[in-house]
Amino acid sequence: MSEKHILSPVCGSKTRSRIREDTILINYPLYCPKCRQERLIEVRNLQTIVITEPDAKTQSR
Repeated sequence: MSEKHILSPVCGSKTRSRIREDTILINYPLYCPKCRQERLIEVRNLQTIVITEPDAKTQSR
């Protein structure tokens, strides 16, 4: 099985996390040491999806 590094959705550089073809991640906090950003992602079939959460300031009561 081949492994590949997860790329940062912000800057596009390699992160320290690696995935394989059978890896499934749900609500995974991906941190990029280069841009120092953290994003929640999901991974299935080597496809990375960024999870966007509503901002706390914009939610109505």
